[in-house]
Amino acid sequence: MAVSKFGIFIFCHIHILSLTTANSKDGYDRYKALLPKTQGMPWPLPFQMTSSEDQLFIDKDRFVFNLDQRCDILSYAFKRYTDIIFGADDSTVSQTKRFSNRNAHQKTVFEFAIPRPLRDDDVVTALHVDVQGQCMDDEYPSLQSDESYNLQINPNGFATLDAKQVWGALRGLETFSQLIYNNDDGAFVINVTSITDKPRFQHRGILLDSSRHFLSVNVLKKNLDVMAMNKINVFHWHIVDGTSFPYESYTFPDMSAMSAYTRKEVYSQEDIKDLIEYARLRGIRIIPEFDSPGHSESWGPANPGLLTKCFTAGKWDGSFGPIDPSSNITYPFLTQFFTEISQVFKDQYIHLGGDEVSFDCWKSNPDVNAFMTRMGFPNDYSKLEEYYMTKLLQIVDSAKRNYIIWQEVVDNNVTVAANTVVEVWKGEYQKEMAAVTAKGYKVLLSSPWYLDYISYGKDWYKYYLADPQDFNGTQEQYDLVMGGEACLWGEFVDDTNVLSRLWPRASPIAERLWSPIGTFDVKSAEMRLDEHRCRMVKRGYPAQPIDGPGFCPHEFVQK
Repeated sequence: MAVSKFGIFIFCHIHILSLTTANSKDGYDRYKALLPKTQGMPWPLPFQMTSSEDQLFIDKDRFVFNLDQRCDILSYAFKRYTDIIFGADDSTVSQTKRFSNRNAHQKTVFEFAIPRPLRDDDVVTALHVDVQGQCMDDEYPSLQSDESYNLQINPNGFATLDAKQVWGALRGLETFSQLIYNNDDGAFVINVTSITDKPRFQHRGILLDSSRHFLSVNVLKKNLDVMAMNKINVFHWHIVDGTSFPYESYTFPDMSAMSAYTRKEVYSQEDIKDLIEYARLRGIRIIPEFDSPGHSESWGPANPGLLTKCFTAGKWDGSFGPIDPSSNITYPFLTQFFTEISQVFKDQYIHLGGDEVSFDCWKSNPDVNAFMTRMGFPNDYSKLEEYYMTKLLQIVDSAKRNYIIWQEVVDNNVTVAANTVVEVWKGEYQKEMAAVTAKGYKVLLSSPWYLDYISYGKDWYKYYLADPQDFNGTQEQYDLVMGGEACLWGEFVDDTNVLSRLWPRASPIAERLWSPIGTFDVKSAEMRLDEHRCRMVKRGYPAQPIDGPGFCPHEFVQK
């Protein structure tokens, strides 16, 4: 008999803060209890971590990152983390520079000192990074990427970071940066620490919707920065929808010209290339979503005949519905369009949507119904949907890409290819996860992590306690769970509030998807999350408070 991997988790948390300090001589001492309770604790929680109270100083003036091979990805990361840890200062970088013409323009690449520097006891002057095998600078992260690493901060000040692949080294560098903090005298310190770390799930995503409200490239880059801080490795980009089409297609340029909000609210090919590279340097995949046959109203103006005409009382009423599966222009268009998408976006996966397809317009259209009769499935609109999705999956498969779909396709008993990934987003997700995996499909969970639903007070607890494998199933079913995604749809967010609405509310989901199974200590998590929120604020990202009254050691300054 199949049983759940999880029991029932019940936490009772009472948080009482005392502001009474009778002999306190200044306000800071009086309110010090409201500061984060931890220092130098990483988020998400590593797979294995031991740390002592012994502190080592970080010698800012002598500190360097050491690497025994040329690797542009890590050279960029070393410069980035030098700025993050110490501020924008090149004093830890050697004067040797070389240039790369990647993406057709020159970029400065800093080479860090390889000889091991002198070392004093209780002082860390270098992090020695070792990546097994050769660093491939043209490589993109993938579902198969190895993000494991080992990080050792030894009592004698010797610090090492070992990883099998560059992607693990990037995750280890982020952890290293989070271990460092300032003591009461303002000096940079780090505790003696040993970490062996790896992700629980390979797919840890954030969905942002740039159709309902346009999100600038600048804000998307900032979000990629914060994703890297939280070890989130997939940006699920819901780039277009029925409301607008901001993707600038080189095959069908009229789609954005006619269906973007304005000419300014468009992602050019250069913008997309820039974002993909920015994400790659942080070990983040970008998976685009082009949702069809529903949510496609914006596709129609530039492509007459693509959308289904809706009829009332036997006459076209002037409105349009989903893409028309019976149209003779539909599949040639889809072939050209998704061939382009497979060339522009580098990831092996494309999200094809398939959700919320209303059959009403198809039912009203006489041409669609005549087509269904000719095909041998009259009045069976699930079969019509299956016909469309089968053709679409074949097109994407011929472009040598894998695909993700929303759960409705499978819920409607549409038969799809065995390698299809199904994303579960509706309620009662435990039953749905069990049902989809029982059919043999790989799954992603997003249902309990819709961050556009907001409520008063602490809502992060419920995100933290939800788990993708919390359903009744066999080990074979649990093995089909690839991970999950936090989703922030765009009805009520734009550049002004998307980052503060998303962070740190997505951070508990990041820990759920990275940290080992059984990580459910909410009280401990709250202390670490408070510190992590302040860490994001210190780095210049507007992460909102997680609790009641309090403050961060560094107030927010816009980047």
